[in-house]
Amino acid sequence: MLAVENKSSAAGSSSSRPLPLESGEFLHSREFLRRYERMPQVKKAELIEGVVYMGSPVSVRHAKPDNLMQLWLGAYASRHPETEALTNATVILDAENTVQPDALLRRLPEHGGLSRVNEDGYLTGPPELIVEVAASSASIDLRDKRRAYCRNGVREYLVWLVAEARLEWFCLEDDEYRAQLPDAEGALHSRVFPGLRLPVAALLACDTAKVLEALADTNR
Repeated sequence: MLAVENKSSAAGSSSSRPLPLESGEFLHSREFLRRYERMPQVKKAELIEGVVYMGSPVSVRHAKPDNLMQLWLGAYASRHPETEALTNATVILDAENTVQPDALLRRLPEHGGLSRVNEDGYLTGPPELIVEVAASSASIDLRDKRRAYCRNGVREYLVWLVAEARLEWFCLEDDEYRAQLPDAEGALHSRVFPGLRLPVAALLACDTAKVLEALADTNR
């Protein structure tokens, strides 16, 4: 009898363990985070429109542009203490979208920002600017993720399409994203963050010095 009870107890313990995350599953944000927190070996997973997407190994082709965008936003935030730049932070947008963008820039709540840090240390609500580095326009970054960001009020969304050597900077207008055009000098500008300027040709060439120089020019 004792042996049977122990077996039953072990089975119950096993059944209570959370299932692992798997790509393609449909989950609620709460369950997604519950499983994700129990998988420390997983460095990136996202829930987009209710569907789980697991991160793949990161190539140099992705990592280099990713690093440049982080440097750019970090340099801006260092000059503007009312803002905060974050890398790969988990952001809970709604019940079906918990994302981990490559980079983001947010206005702090005490300065009118809409995002907050919850008791678990995750961002909730839309940051003002999200940046993603994508392989091409066929990426989910320009489909489901773009719709989720737009619907949840992310005011600016910047996508670097590496394979196509192209940059898309969308601004939220009348509940829709509209693509910006570069100015006469070939630079794009934020409508939310004064002085946040991006010279497109320098960025696509991964010319870090010129990208950061453009920020310095706006502060003179």
